[in-house]
Parts: sequence; structure tokens; C-alpha cells
Amino acid sequence: MTKSFVIASLTALCVMVVSPLVQAQQSITLPPGVTLGAQSPQGSAAQSVVLQAPSVTPPPASTPLPAMPSDGGMGKPVVFGSQIFSGRFAQSSSGFNPDYQIAVGDRVSIRMWGAVTQDGVQTVDAQGNIFLPNAGPIRVLGVRNEDLNRQVDELVKKTFKANVGVYATLEAAQPVKIYVTGFVRAPGLYGGLSSDTVLTYLDLAGGIDPDRGSYLSVQVLRGGKPRATFDLYRFLLDGKIDRIQLQDGDTIVVKPRQYAVMVQGEAQNAYVFELPRQSVPASEIFALAQPKADATHLSIVRNTGVELKSEYYPLGSASNVQIQSGDLVTFTADKYATTLLVRIDGAQLGERALVMPNGAKLKDVIARLSPSPQADLSSLQLFRKSVAVRQKRSLDISLHNLETAALTARSSTSEEAALRQVEANLMLQFITRAQQIQPLGQVVLSDREQADQLPLEDGDLVVVPERSNMVLLSGEVLFPNALVYQPNAAVDDYIALAGGYTQSADTSKQILLHRNGSVAPPGTTPKPGDEIMILPKIESKSIEVARGITQILYQIAIAAKVAIGF
Repeated sequence: MTKSFVIASLTALCVMVVSPLVQAQQSITLPPGVTLGAQSPQGSAAQSVVLQAPSVTPPPASTPLPAMPSDGGMGKPVVFGSQIFSGRFAQSSSGFNPDYQIAVGDRVSIRMWGAVTQDGVQTVDAQGNIFLPNAGPIRVLGVRNEDLNRQVDELVKKTFKANVGVYATLEAAQPVKIYVTGFVRAPGLYGGLSSDTVLTYLDLAGGIDPDRGSYLSVQVLRGGKPRATFDLYRFLLDGKIDRIQLQDGDTIVVKPRQYAVMVQGEAQNAYVFELPRQSVPASEIFALAQPKADATHLSIVRNTGVELKSEYYPLGSASNVQIQSGDLVTFTADKYATTLLVRIDGAQLGERALVMPNGAKLKDVIARLSPSPQADLSSLQLFRKSVAVRQKRSLDISLHNLETAALTARSSTSEEAALRQVEANLMLQFITRAQQIQPLGQVVLSDREQADQLPLEDGDLVVVPERSNMVLLSGEVLFPNALVYQPNAAVDDYIALAGGYTQSADTSKQILLHRNGSVAPPGTTPKPGDEIMILPKIESKSIEVARGITQILYQIAIAAKVAIGF
């Protein structure tokens, strides 16, 4: 085998492997040559943006779903109604509805008392009768279930004029087998009762195929001819469904879905909805989607074949706008906050919630405070939700990187592999514990002049701490506690008062946190109200893992004021 032949073979193999990957990548990237243009028609309530793209073949009218993303592109769109077929209808019979008509093979329970007594079950024979001793045949074929007892009672009393009571009830309906076909998950022949609803048989067949089947057009065929048509949206939205008595050999057919629109955003029902027509007024979509109370506008992204056209309307003037099949409808809450709500906690004598104008700064809140005599305004604390979210996101990224480093480390020997497995299990336990910690979201207010100019956000929490004569000590010390402040005492002095370090302590990792959220540099003398945290020692054969754990411990200590061990 020559060298050139080997190179040629490897090249062909690479082409076979890489080519499908390249094609898949091309299928999800924006085609070349896309141009962006804007149109702003005068005197129109809608704003339009048109994307000029290369010509593509438009989807047929029976396209399963609008070609639009859902959940930020993270998940498949959910079709409205698909959640009802989970086996609950198939697990139990729907019972006997009042309009059910007695059929051949049904079992009727008869009880008679008085001059004549009898207790038994009679089966409706081929002539549509049940036979009672001393009374003869009684015709019940076609009698409504609601009228069964009255019918039997009247016929029995033609023979027994007095002193005889009768009670008749349907005990079991006639078993039938129904064909279920069309766009269902598992077409086939299914057994049940003639009194069961269409939903029972659809559930037995796995439910309607959400990608292709119609919820608005479910037909029952008898002898090849339409017997009834069901609109399941009436059942889902209004709880109404037509009751039909099925017969052996009936066929339930789920028709293909023709039109659909996707709804997302500020709506109680954010699903893919089936439409009865190619175009419907937006008011019909409102009735299906149920916009939330804070929704203010409606945006429509429309696929017109070679263009994507965007439209935007206020909800108040959008009821007559036409929604077309394939549109992506998004309800938005476009509101501009003009006021901010800031909560006050701690040593505050006045109001615990302040309404501030948009753009207010921290100094504006301080001016409206009514601090108690014990308040320490120099150690003011500010906690913000957005900061807590960013701290949590940063911590999760660090934990993910640590998990990757722990689980992908290589071993040269079997003994080293066993040690790494034990270390990885401990690492995963640590990661699980660390993921449960929620950062406080404290904003550092070390420079008071700059802090006074800090713009506020809605939902901020301003804490006015009381003067303290204590220094908190936590982490890897023998007796974590709150110690009385001692002027000019160093960090090591407080550690000695707490019994010294534990065996797992990292004596070089001392964190001194001020009440305003700042971290003091090494060698700083603690102030009243400060907190000293001693981190644990990290023992790992991997320098990368040890560095990652150390970084995470610092993040947790500063963001959540918690010292956890590994």
C-alpha cells in the first residue's frame, strides 16, 4: 500500500464525515446575501421591518408548525391541547351519559319488591328486549338511559297493577371495537364501551399527533359516511363536548391540520394554536391566548414566502388586525417605569417603603430616612436583585468549569484513576452544596461620595444597620462566634480568642468583610461590625481544580457571606 493511496483514502473518509456536518451547519445559519431594510409607512399604527432573503420554496398549507422559534430557541413549541392525552381518559371509562340509548348486548340490573320480588341482571337480547318472569318481555332497545327506569316501571305495572315496586338501571354497556386512524400516534383497532367518549379512544391511540393532526376536525364515520365532527377546542376552553353513542365498527378519523399560529410572550396560553381558516381577526387569538393584564402591545412576525415582515400594534387598536397562518404573535408589556419602590430595613423609625421618581439616587433616599438613635449611617447597606442574579450566574459558571475539570482529568495509572474517582465524587458533592447557596446581591459602598450618586433600581433594599460592638468570626476556627470588639486588635487576635484554627483551615486565607460590602486588604485592623471568615484548605493533586475551588470559595464568602468546607 503506497503512501499516496493512504493519503487519498484518509481524505475521502474525512470528506464523508465532515460533509454532513457542514451541511447541518449550513442549514441553521443565515444564508449569504441577506440584506436588512426598514419601512415606516406614514399614518400607519404598524411599524414594518422587511428582511430580504434568497428565494425559498414556501411551505404547503398543511405545514405542521410555524417556522418560528419558541422559548428562546431552547425547546420545541407546545401545541395547545396536546397535554390532555396522557392516558387519563384511557385508564377509566367515561360512565353512562343520560342520552345513551340502550343497545343489544347491554346489561340491565332489575330489582322488584312488594308482591313480587326479584333481583338480577338481564341482557338485552337480539330483539331488543329483556325478559322478566311473570311479566314477560319488555322492550328497551333505543330507550334513553335517563328514561330506562320509568320505561320498565310502566311496562311492569301493566301486568302488576299494585304492590310492586321496580328499579332498573344500566349496569354495563355493550363492548365495542372502534377504528382510530388519521393523524394519531398509534392508529389501530381499540376496544371499549359504546358509552365511552371520542376522547377515550383518541387517548387509547396515543392522542393526536401534535405536529400534524387537527384538534378542530375529528370525524366519526359510520358505514363510511360522516356521523359527527368534533371540535376539541370547545372542550378545552368551554368544557363542552358532544356525546355520541358509538357502535361496533365505527371509525374515528383525525384530519390533518391546515393552519396554525404561534403565540408567545405575556399571554396566559402561550401555545401553537390551530386556526379554522387561513386568516382570522386578532380578537379570536385574544380569546384563545388570554393576554395577561400587563400586556400592552401585539407584535406579528409574518412569513410571506421570501420575506419576514414585522408589525406592531397597541392592543386597544389590534382587535381587527388579521392574523394569518404561520404568523408568530408576541404579546409584550411595553411600560416605562416612572417611579421606583425602595424598601427600607434596619434602624429606621419612619416609612419602610419609599416611592421615588425614576432616576433617583441613593442620596435622595438618605435624605428621606428617619434613622433611630442607634443607627450607623456610615455603614449603610444596599442590596439589589440584579446584582444577586449576576453573582449567581457567575457562581454557576465557575461551578460548571470546576465540574468539567474534575470529570475530564486524565490518569496515567489505575491507582491514580481510583483516587481521581474518589476526588471527583467529593467534588460533585461540593458542587451540589454550592449550587444551593443564594447570593445576597450586596452593592459595595466603600466610597461614600460616589455611592451617594448611585442610581437606584426598582426593588432595591436599603438597610440601616445599628451600631455594633461585635466582630463576627466564622469559617475554619474552633469556636465560631461573635466577639466583643477590642480596639487595635488584629485578625489573629480574634482568631486566638475563638480557639485558633481548625486542622482543615487555610491559615493564609483570611477574609475581612466590612458592613458596607467591601473586602479589607490584608493587615487591616477590624472595625466594629466587621466579619472575619477563615476558608478551608484545598487538597487536590490537580492545580487547576484547587485553583477553581479556591475561586469558588472566595465568591461564596463575599457574595453570600458563607464559608463552606470542601
